[in-house]
Amino acid sequence: MIGIYLIAAFTIALALFLNRNKIVTFALLGSFLILQGALTVHAYLNFHSTELGYFTYDSLAVLLLFTLLIISIPALFHSHIYLEDQPAPVESRAIYYAAIVLLITAISAGYLANHIAVTWIFTEVTTLSASALIYHHRNKLALEGTWKYVFICAISITFVFIGILFLSMSLVNAGSDDLSFKNLLANSSQLNPFWLRLSFLFIFTGFTAKLGLVPMFTAGVDAKDKAPAPAGALLSSVLMNLGFVGIFRFYIVVANTPLHNWANLVIGIAAFLSVFVATVYMIKVKNIKRMMAYSSIEHMGLVMLGVAAGGIGYYAAILHIVLHAFVKSSMFFQFTQLYRVFQNKSIYHVGNYFKYNTSGAMVLLFGFISVTAMPPSGLFVSEFLIFRSLFEAHQIILLIVVLILLTMIIWAFGKNILKMLFIPPVGFDDSHVPVINPWESASQFFLLGLAVYLGLNPPAEFVQLIKESVMMLPN
Repeated sequence: MIGIYLIAAFTIALALFLNRNKIVTFALLGSFLILQGALTVHAYLNFHSTELGYFTYDSLAVLLLFTLLIISIPALFHSHIYLEDQPAPVESRAIYYAAIVLLITAISAGYLANHIAVTWIFTEVTTLSASALIYHHRNKLALEGTWKYVFICAISITFVFIGILFLSMSLVNAGSDDLSFKNLLANSSQLNPFWLRLSFLFIFTGFTAKLGLVPMFTAGVDAKDKAPAPAGALLSSVLMNLGFVGIFRFYIVVANTPLHNWANLVIGIAAFLSVFVATVYMIKVKNIKRMMAYSSIEHMGLVMLGVAAGGIGYYAAILHIVLHAFVKSSMFFQFTQLYRVFQNKSIYHVGNYFKYNTSGAMVLLFGFISVTAMPPSGLFVSEFLIFRSLFEAHQIILLIVVLILLTMIIWAFGKNILKMLFIPPVGFDDSHVPVINPWESASQFFLLGLAVYLGLNPPAEFVQLIKESVMMLPN
């Protein structure tokens, strides 16, 4: 199935790139969603099976494929609304749709890859497709954001490649050159510690560009700001999850070696610095999309703190990336409507949103409650479990400092959100405010509600998938 999926998806992307007819475009996008759904269902029905030798339908991949499918549907829907509201040349529309299909395809393959080199290849494909989305507006700012993203991701992907070379050198004593995660785990006791240590440093650093973690976090911030909001929703959710997959699968290998505590220290430092950096920027940032991007950095920092703490933190980390993907993508989808009203993304030039788009304002309010992990947000559950893992790991000082930083983030985020919702904007002419159909917010309410449901009352199958994803990690 994965072979058919890749061939068909790349063919659809090529057809979208060449096509100039809207009806054909919609038919191709519909076909792609059916194909994406078929792959997801096939992965669930063929649990633990391997295809083409390099792709395995394991629990983490299945879980994230469902997450990707659920977010991809509104992403394409809101992309259509966005392109209708801000008309672009036919060629630009064709490139946009082809790139978004290619991005989703590469992310899917990256989730399923059971080999570090294959994960690396499809991660690079996401860089190319995301770059086309970032440059959609074809202006100076879009060009600046694109070359920054390409430059930083090129460095990061080089780091991963160097890490793979070091990893192959660590396998010499095992008498094997198979870099699949299964083989690495089976031979974890024979991996050379020196080369493994170097490998982890390079691979971890490289994948932080996609995960949105210190030190490579800047690439994602500019990308989410410059890309159209529906594309930014994918970059801030499912693409960040791919960065997590790249690190987490290799971390499982390292965690089963004597380097486990050292790896936790490396991850913990990067995670704490990410929360700290996000706090600093959240206090002063006035660009709405950048504010949401820095919020994602904070959440990925919390996720990796859970991984570094271990125990229940492993479970909480995976739960958090799924719930965060639903919540953050809903907020980016809503930004499309916000921009349509105010034609601006600065906090200084928006306000009183409840007056102009009540349903959209409710999305932002509920999104704020959810993303800051206030009850009944599903993220409240995952963050509570992360804090519990830090407490059980006796990281009390770290826990207190993180809680202080999160309090500052809630204050900064809340101040800006409440201004956007209730305080009238200065000098805004509301005589030509477009009427927005409340049904455009339906997908966002669904995603926010799904995050609450999965956090507070998760189905047994959902819980089991997460538990199986962390089963190979030491307690």
